[in-house]
Amino acid sequence: MKLRYALIPAYEPESILIELVSKLNEIGFQVIVINDGSNEKYQDIFMAVSNISIVLDHDINKGKGHAIKTGLSYIYKHHTQDDYLIVTLDSDGQHKVSDVLMLADKANLYPESLILGYRDFDHKVPLRSRFGNKITRLVYYLSTKQKLRDTQTGLRSFSNKLINFMLDINGERYEYEMNVLLKCAKYKIPMREFEIETVYFDNNLESHFETIKDSLLVYKGILKFALSSFVSFIIDYGLYSILITITSGLDSIIVVPLVNVIARIVSSTINFNINKRLVFKNNDNLLKTSIQYFTLVAVILFGNTILLSILVNDLFINKYLAKILTECIFFTLSWLIQRFIIFRKKSEVREKKYETIK
Repeated sequence: MKLRYALIPAYEPESILIELVSKLNEIGFQVIVINDGSNEKYQDIFMAVSNISIVLDHDINKGKGHAIKTGLSYIYKHHTQDDYLIVTLDSDGQHKVSDVLMLADKANLYPESLILGYRDFDHKVPLRSRFGNKITRLVYYLSTKQKLRDTQTGLRSFSNKLINFMLDINGERYEYEMNVLLKCAKYKIPMREFEIETVYFDNNLESHFETIKDSLLVYKGILKFALSSFVSFIIDYGLYSILITITSGLDSIIVVPLVNVIARIVSSTINFNINKRLVFKNNDNLLKTSIQYFTLVAVILFGNTILLSILVNDLFINKYLAKILTECIFFTLSWLIQRFIIFRKKSEVREKKYETIK
């Protein structure tokens, strides 16, 4: 039988962690608990589980993503078999031991895949969990064009074939788990979902997920891009409106495309500098990224201008409303290309083996 690890990040856990670790130990899991900078008053709990598990300590709270990678690094350095399985789960008792075992079996059956335990959000799931998952599912779909039932599940499993991949993914806190899903989609790593039963205590009030703060971490890349695009849109739309007003007596068939091009040249120059320096923090060659970016701008501008002209001249939609509709349509396409092609970080350019895993 393959060695099976249960990896549990824990920040100020309740005593239920002791029962959870004990049950996992009884069914043959090597349990690794990461004390992610918990307060001194929780040390008795970690002392209790240290007799039947490996406890790794962070001096300060570094976040769930960092804790998971601490555990993975330990496993990578100390594993005693060539093939092994890893299950990550939460410390609050929400995941049943039977489901942990089931996901380990699935990882053994599909060693090239990331296995996800998904919750049935139509039954007994707290409102904030349902709402948060709907938002992240939508964001994930817009980013990858892939559908998942549960993008926030903490119960995941995989074989040792993916451990290097998991260690190289960016993210220190809750955003790490979303980044894992994004990178799996990007590098064509299969993701398989299996339904699990999730137990909530006191409507999940013990969760350390801070709805506003941690949601911003999960969505920060898209939010920064959206803000940058909004600033550029204001410049673009403002200049477009001014020029349309000034040229109101001229033929719209000529004026609308011309004005749109002028406004876009100005706004895209500003947008390029914001995205490169602040949004994606890209350090690649300026000439290279400029050529890629402005090629994208030209392609989008061509499609944008054609659509805008059709909306105004053929469908007789108000010139100002038509501009807004057109920009909304091309927003997602622009984000995807900039995020994953033009401004991707060098650390994201993985070895060929990640691109060919099936």
